[in-house]
Amino acid sequence: MTTPKIVIYTTPTCPDCLAVKRWLVARGFAFIEHDLRDPAIADEAKARTGLRIEPITVIDDKVFYGTFAGQRSELEAALGLAPAV
Repeated sequence: MTTPKIVIYTTPTCPDCLAVKRWLVARGFAFIEHDLRDPAIADEAKARTGLRIEPITVIDDKVFYGTFAGQRSELEAALGLAPAV
């Protein structure tokens, strides 16, 4: 299995952004983080995903967005992890 490329578009005070990052770190996944407060980054995220919401998680070419709770099962599936019980 190849290592997935994970990019997260976040803001520093977003609780769901922090939750996604903590969850990935706890599972040993490296990621690239982009701060949506930078207008150029916000424009990049919009062009890449069509979204202006945080957090946006991109795994390879798959885009996930919304609350951490809403993303979690999709992130598990994309990363080949067993679902949490």
